[in-house]
Amino acid sequence: MQQQPQAHKAPEQSMPEVTGCAPTALSPTPASGPRITRRNLLGLAAAGAAKVVALGAGAATALAAVAGGDAESSVRIVPPQGELPHAPLPLASRIATKADYTRGENLWAYTANKVFRRDVHPHWFEGQDRFWYVNTLPHGECEYVLVDAAAGWRRPAFDPVRMAAALRHTTGKIFDPHRLSLTIIAINKDASRLHIQCEGRTWQLNLGNYNLTEAKAKPLPRESYKPLPQHFHRWSPADRKSPDGKWLAFIQEHNVFLRPTAGGKVRVLSTDGFAENHYDEVFYWSPDSTRLVVVKVRQGANRVVTEVEWAPPGSINPRTVEFRYLKPGDPIPIRKPCLFDVSQATEIPVSDKLFANPWSVNDIRWWPDSSRFTFLYNQRGHQVMRVVSVDAHTCHVSPIVNEECKTFFDYAGKLFTCYLDATHELIWMSERDGWNHLYLYDMTTGRVKNQITNGSWVVRKVVQVDNHARTVLLEVGGIFPEQDPYYIHYIRVNFNGTNLVHLTHGDGTHHLHFSPDGKYYFDHFSRVDLPPATELRRTHDGSLVCPLERADAAMLLKTGLPRPERFEAPGRDGITSIYGLIFRPSNFDPAIRYPVVEDIYAGPQDAFVPKGWQDFYWQQTLAEIGFIVVKCDGMGTSNRSKAFHDVCWKNLGDSGFPDRIPWIKAAAQSRPWMDIERVGIHGTSAGGQSAMRALLAFGEFYKVAVANSGCHDNRVDKIWWNELWMCWPIGHWYVQQSNAVNAHKLAGKLMLIVGGMDHNVDPACTFQVVDALIRANKDFDLLVVPNGHHGCGGPFWHYTWRRTRDFLVRHLWHFEPRSA
Repeated sequence: MQQQPQAHKAPEQSMPEVTGCAPTALSPTPASGPRITRRNLLGLAAAGAAKVVALGAGAATALAAVAGGDAESSVRIVPPQGELPHAPLPLASRIATKADYTRGENLWAYTANKVFRRDVHPHWFEGQDRFWYVNTLPHGECEYVLVDAAAGWRRPAFDPVRMAAALRHTTGKIFDPHRLSLTIIAINKDASRLHIQCEGRTWQLNLGNYNLTEAKAKPLPRESYKPLPQHFHRWSPADRKSPDGKWLAFIQEHNVFLRPTAGGKVRVLSTDGFAENHYDEVFYWSPDSTRLVVVKVRQGANRVVTEVEWAPPGSINPRTVEFRYLKPGDPIPIRKPCLFDVSQATEIPVSDKLFANPWSVNDIRWWPDSSRFTFLYNQRGHQVMRVVSVDAHTCHVSPIVNEECKTFFDYAGKLFTCYLDATHELIWMSERDGWNHLYLYDMTTGRVKNQITNGSWVVRKVVQVDNHARTVLLEVGGIFPEQDPYYIHYIRVNFNGTNLVHLTHGDGTHHLHFSPDGKYYFDHFSRVDLPPATELRRTHDGSLVCPLERADAAMLLKTGLPRPERFEAPGRDGITSIYGLIFRPSNFDPAIRYPVVEDIYAGPQDAFVPKGWQDFYWQQTLAEIGFIVVKCDGMGTSNRSKAFHDVCWKNLGDSGFPDRIPWIKAAAQSRPWMDIERVGIHGTSAGGQSAMRALLAFGEFYKVAVANSGCHDNRVDKIWWNELWMCWPIGHWYVQQSNAVNAHKLAGKLMLIVGGMDHNVDPACTFQVVDALIRANKDFDLLVVPNGHHGCGGPFWHYTWRRTRDFLVRHLWHFEPRSA
């Protein structure tokens, strides 16, 4: 492995750091004891139970922010010390009341429009390094800001009071100086005059004396007319007409024909096509028009799922709905490229030895000199990926890239190719060294010229390839060992792996967008406990031009709504860190021991714990009714090492539980208000599969589960998602991890939710579980939403989410919810 290139560190002048919300130090509380019920919360003693302090004892959590004045200062969201003033969110006298439900459901409205200066939407002046933007401020006010990137200054675009006075003097109308609505369309070289549009008229403003003179309107640039950037390639359908304009290719009765554009006899290129083994109507012409590639498709299975719409809108009579839906193990369409000689009107045989069992054949493209064509081959089972080259004259077939792995190639999330035609090179993404990185290939030899990136971190996304400068701009994760490895950072590195430049540094997750000329970029970053900040930086070295905005979240924090707490603890191996969040109710009382509910989604296609700032997180709606809600990413999810991800292979039933359980236990060790004798779990889709699995395989820890739209048997769910992680051909592991097969092992309280019109996960997944539970004589709750789609959201969301919360309250708090 080549030595990792040294990073060129940009000058440090980052935005302030905000630490996590640590819990207040509490007096020791017994780790176990009688469960808290409504009766003893009201002060009535349960048999043998100690008296419990009721909620509403004045221990609500509030948040405070202290903003520093310079770049080295910090902003810390701190826990309360002692008694705090009563928070705007009312303390409930009991758990899971109707008021708690209502408060939770309305958090989105309660938190709206309480964070300011959070985004920068720049308007660049044409041909200049200057731009302006508008800040939203409290009480509907606004602020216009002018920035000169070359000079490095940021200042108010104008004095709003003088501007309002000038407009009033000129128009005779009264303007609120703090709520002006105008557009700045131009600025002169020395920034002494602005052209603005206001009230449908165009003005020139002298910033020295604030004289306004009406000017001829300049049309605003029509953004929608500009060509949109297309990285790496341009999207265009394969042309039916040959590049030299002499031939028109077409399909007739499943076969390939050529018609001379100047008129004349039609040429027949194929005669072996028929309905079940036909030629696709997409044509790949060689640049010199002498060869043509067309894909032949052998039909696969035509499995149809039938659903009954029991209560169709506008009718009292049920109706059936059918749709094509392949499942794991089904025969799939087989696509193979066929090569034709135009002058001879014949097919040139091409050996399919290197692409005999395709899941897919994509990205067919010709070399500029017409000497060969290449395509991307993904073998069924996703353990072999190849870039295949076919010589157009000798028909010799060879691999340029031959990627084989023992588990799976994540083609859905980690496939990247960039063909550099001028130099006959290819940039390829691979996890072959245990981390997701980029490699530079020589396409003429199939040899790896060099590894572009390397180290114990991952490439998350290729943002831009600069062929001229021979650099790549990348989103990466885990590149700073001291930070959360899921935080997104940006780097630029040369094709040969040298001169790695860090474009972001701050401890948070970042998002970049660039100036029109690419000379500057905006670094927008945040954490769950750090309000957004935006900086302007130089693209060539990442150096700071100037800080632009630090979001003002004071109004939101004054509500007393607690921020999520970041928590890290080792997983199953006692070494690998697992990262997650802990949510508390806004009327949190440390004297109460709260049940814990895990919000789970363990799909291997991504990681799912929020990392950036949101005004509120929907998990809080569950916390509000009296739960400690947790969410973490266990092994088997993406965006870490290949070994971390590989835990899911043939093993979706694992769902990361051997990491999640010790993570929750570790959190509870220093948080005595987390009652891990009462742990529930809920999830949707793959999360529904995991939620039920928790009671089948880990019932000693999880006591209650709500499984919504679960893919409970990976043989019954859609083909692509399940074969990617569970492998093909179908093996015994599919059966062993089926929730239906294991239904007899159910321990605890289970609620199943299913939508009758789910086209994502076949509802049969849930109904086969129902049948198995009945046969095993197991008690459970079932909610069928006849017109519900996947997840039963949309018009059914409030009902299904209320039923989910009710079920968790009923079986973790042991009383009927919403009775007050």
